[in-house]
Amino acid sequence: MTSQKVRPGCEDDYRRWQDRTNEVAGEFAGFEDTEQYPPTSTEGNEWVVVFRFSHLDQLTAWLDSDTRRELLEQGRALFEEPPTQEVLAGGTPIHDAVTAVISHDVRPDQERAFMSWQEKILTAQRKFPGFMGSELFRPVKGVQDKWVTAFRFDTRQHLDEWLESTTRRKLLDEGRDAFVSYDVRKVGSAFGSWFRFEQGAEEGVPPNWKQAMSVVLALYPTVEILNLTVGSQLDALGMPGYLALFISNVLSVSILTWLLMPLVNRALAFWLMPGRARSLRIDVAGVAVVVVCWLAFIVIFGLTTG
Repeated sequence: MTSQKVRPGCEDDYRRWQDRTNEVAGEFAGFEDTEQYPPTSTEGNEWVVVFRFSHLDQLTAWLDSDTRRELLEQGRALFEEPPTQEVLAGGTPIHDAVTAVISHDVRPDQERAFMSWQEKILTAQRKFPGFMGSELFRPVKGVQDKWVTAFRFDTRQHLDEWLESTTRRKLLDEGRDAFVSYDVRKVGSAFGSWFRFEQGAEEGVPPNWKQAMSVVLALYPTVEILNLTVGSQLDALGMPGYLALFISNVLSVSILTWLLMPLVNRALAFWLMPGRARSLRIDVAGVAVVVVCWLAFIVIFGLTTG
């Protein structure tokens, strides 16, 4: 997992550089997929990218390659500081969660104290609402010296409540003797369980921009049809607008969750599944299909309602 603070105004150049990096990484043996998470706010402008490889030695081959070093050199001017990285060996993928990844620079000869302190952290986390689990990753010899913890909450709000809690601040003060410094990064998916790919191997979730395009594809005709059918009926009954809007929202979300999004997922699996969408050609083809469908819906509703 790499964390990169992009210089203001360089976002478009960074996206092109990252797409090229993802494409090159996909040519290495053992590559499974990559996920890109834009910053949740403009503050810091920190982008997180996750590369997944089948085996540690295959990941190491990518990390130590001349190709990757050349790409980093080409992108150096795009970053405010050198990108940081954490290597997580093993672990269990979980789709419906918001994850915080914290890397610790543990003091020499304090490993036992650090692990004991982590047990206290875990005990405290279990008492907070929304906690889904925690994993501790030891340093990977020859690759990374830091200890990494990844813990999950069901929502970003619950995660932030833990991160900003008085309990955690007190525990951080207790553990200062065990580590020199730490970094916190949050990783989450914007549309949760609307994107599930559970047939066969665990494939992860699509990038947020693909999720957004797919949701619009299903949402637009749903809302338009509901407005033409249920909406007109509610208006005829004289129902207040705020109540009619609530009923329409309930219906549209239900239709998306249990009917349309599963269909969209199957139809666009070649483009949405990170394990399959590994080339620019597939990305362009998927975007073209979605845009054509958008235009088709616009024309259809324009002709029928105009």
